[in-house]
Amino acid sequence: MSTTTNSKSYKSAFIFLTTLFFLWGFITVLVDSLVPRLKDVFEMSYAKTVLVQFAFFVAFFVFSLPAGAILSKIGYKKGIVLGLLTMAAGCLLFYPAASFRSFPVFLFGYFTLAGGITILQVAANPYVALLGSEDGASSRLNLSQAFNSLGTTIAPVVGALFLLSDSVKTSAEINLLSDIDKTNYYVAEAATVQTPFLFIAIFIALLALIFGFIKLPTVMQESPKGGYVTLLKNKLMLMGALGIFVYVGAEVAIGSFLVNYFADMNLATVVAGNETMMSIANTIASTFNKTFTDSDPKSLLAIFVIFYWGGAMIGRFVGAYLTKIMTPGKVLSIFAFLAIAMIVISINTTGLLSMWSILAVGLFNSIMFPTIFTLSLEGLGDLKAQASGLLCMAIVGGAIIPFIFGSLIDGFGFKTAFILTIVCYGYILFFGRMKAKKI
Repeated sequence: MSTTTNSKSYKSAFIFLTTLFFLWGFITVLVDSLVPRLKDVFEMSYAKTVLVQFAFFVAFFVFSLPAGAILSKIGYKKGIVLGLLTMAAGCLLFYPAASFRSFPVFLFGYFTLAGGITILQVAANPYVALLGSEDGASSRLNLSQAFNSLGTTIAPVVGALFLLSDSVKTSAEINLLSDIDKTNYYVAEAATVQTPFLFIAIFIALLALIFGFIKLPTVMQESPKGGYVTLLKNKLMLMGALGIFVYVGAEVAIGSFLVNYFADMNLATVVAGNETMMSIANTIASTFNKTFTDSDPKSLLAIFVIFYWGGAMIGRFVGAYLTKIMTPGKVLSIFAFLAIAMIVISINTTGLLSMWSILAVGLFNSIMFPTIFTLSLEGLGDLKAQASGLLCMAIVGGAIIPFIFGSLIDGFGFKTAFILTIVCYGYILFFGRMKAKKI
């Protein structure tokens, strides 16, 4: 294949793959948007609420290694199609879960959906890294992940306006309803979840069909030898896996509890009384022909989560440039330090300053996953597919750390719980400095 043809083929593949990054970013954060609602529906503690994230992210631990092994045999393209079909099946499970108001079925649906996203992550991340030179891998993956962040930016708006916009009745309130009103309430409550995920399932199935027919370049030259045994002896790759573990855990812990954190500080009253803040909220909501009132404080607060995930999108576009002109490890360590600084400011202040500083953590989260990922894959050759499996398995941090975070909130409050995230970003700072020095 000529250099020109090869370049065009890589660009086309990059564009198709970027749609996948957008898709799983959107769905992952839409799941986060359900957390406050499920807490109310099933009247659960913060720790139990995190079982939603636990079911979602533990799938990465279960599916990652098998996905890496499968990809080494069937290739990236078929792996992507398999991941998409599994995702569609997971979304369809939300339909019966909502109909029967069954929390275990919800958890199983999340687990299945996450299994599909796991296969997709294991395939797409190293594939993007391989579509060009190794020196430019961090920049390419940051650019693709920027579109992942576009999905995570839009999802909180959809969640706030369509999943959190109506109040959830307590079991005591439901018992006071007549049989007819109770049935109507359950139907309406189920439809709130069923409709968006049904459309998502259809869209994913169509995307799988498209990927089944498009031609993607082959980047895996031969069946890799050594496999996981060789990788488990690679100290730097394992350190990178720990970096992924703590990063995803910290990002999800903060993102999942932002609405509850804001509510704990009584920020709904502060925001509602601030003309500028209400103008921002209603400007965003007007996109969906919605407005906010005092009767939906959680929805009002949830709309500002867009800035957490939106910051990650902006940061990744910037990071795609910065990792071209600076050592990726140095950029990673700088961003980790700034994330720590924002958390420290938030837990030591109140009101809007505390709110905006914690939202700013999203900006500095931006380059962490793609940069840690590509730094961990350096020099691994055709073992990258299986290394991707190990790295994606570390995404289970999104289940474990938020659970600990939620338990700390229950026991000691939000400000103490945030110390856990500072420790996570401290390790990322260390890993970035180490890679910058090429140790």
